[in-house]
Amino acid sequence: MGKFEVYKDAKGEHRFRLKAGNGEPILASEGYTTRAACDNGIESVRKNSADMNRFEIKEAKNGKFHFNLKAGNGQVIGTSQMYASESGAKNGCESVGKNAPDAEVVEVE
Repeated sequence: MGKFEVYKDAKGEHRFRLKAGNGEPILASEGYTTRAACDNGIESVRKNSADMNRFEIKEAKNGKFHFNLKAGNGQVIGTSQMYASESGAKNGCESVGKNAPDAEVVEVE
């Protein structure tokens, strides 16, 4: 089972990362000014990850692939790591869809 790790970055902003059951990071958030806003971001990931149309796969200049998960209003709510192939990025999207809905939320340093 996956988990959302919530933490503060060097600038004091709240962020989350979604990790798959094997511990691999599969989605990372932007910085939020409050913990409540960060929690809202997590709920948005839970809701939007059920719709594969909310994922946008992009190819980077170096030929690797990553994806963004977008809310209904088009705002990016999470970004993936880089993948060597487009199929790897698609698998990452599916992993977010599988792990996010029931993932526990834990605070980390």
